[in-house]
Amino acid sequence: MRDLEPRTGSVNPTSTGQLANVFSVDVEDYYQVSAFEDTVSREDWTRFEPRVERNTHRILDILSDRDTRATFFILGWVAEHCPPLIREIADRGHELASHGYDHQRITSQTPEQFRADIAKTKRILEDSAGIEVVGYRAPTYSIVHETLWALEVILEEGYLYDSSIFPIRHDRYGIPKADRFPSIVKSTNGSELWEFPISTIRLAGLNLPFVGGGYMRQLPWTFVRWGMRRLNTHERQPAMVYIHPWELDPEQPRLDAGMLNGIRHYRNLAATKQRLSELLLDFEFTTARTALGL
Repeated sequence: MRDLEPRTGSVNPTSTGQLANVFSVDVEDYYQVSAFEDTVSREDWTRFEPRVERNTHRILDILSDRDTRATFFILGWVAEHCPPLIREIADRGHELASHGYDHQRITSQTPEQFRADIAKTKRILEDSAGIEVVGYRAPTYSIVHETLWALEVILEEGYLYDSSIFPIRHDRYGIPKADRFPSIVKSTNGSELWEFPISTIRLAGLNLPFVGGGYMRQLPWTFVRWGMRRLNTHERQPAMVYIHPWELDPEQPRLDAGMLNGIRHYRNLAATKQRLSELLLDFEFTTARTALGL
């Protein structure tokens, strides 16, 4: 990372002139999340009931109702097993981006393994839909201090932006002092990579998460809406919102993940659809690629 120097960038407004927030979807099935990796091996994934297609279609339909385009960060494994879904996402005008092949955290990979992982996933997605893939998001936001080397690899493998850094303190991920807003990371050879971090608000000297995944499900809805408005109007910055298809599926099979992981994964699943619909109604969203002008 010492050879990479971030500098501030700016994002494009939507066609209406409003600030362009980004809506993103991490496309993985309920049994593929990190909370279950100690109890569900990747070798057993095919034994579980697949629900990612029906749940992704739920999101696609909500987005269509709101005439909103989004960025879908897709596991290569899902793309291999559900090629019609990948083509449909692209055909509906959404952006395809990489979420790695099989949800391996970067912290568990060598640089060589990581390079092979993101190159393979990029190729699978591009072959599935015949379009260019330029965005990447690490499983479990696993670009942390120890894995900042990954930014150079991402750039070298032909990606134009990354959305893996979460500028918070957390037991699994986070770089608390990272830039909270989109910025450009420049390598020593002059190449540039955009970093679009997951959104936070700044209160009492702390960066607080508020508008993605479990945070959007579990925090008071008034706080989430307030955070969006504060970010857009007070700080004049776009939000990077994220969600998973399984978060719209309260009927999904229950897996044993322990008390804390169980709360993180299952609490308020029934509230996701309504909250998502309201968010898309109240705020403007576009794809990451469009917002960054790539």
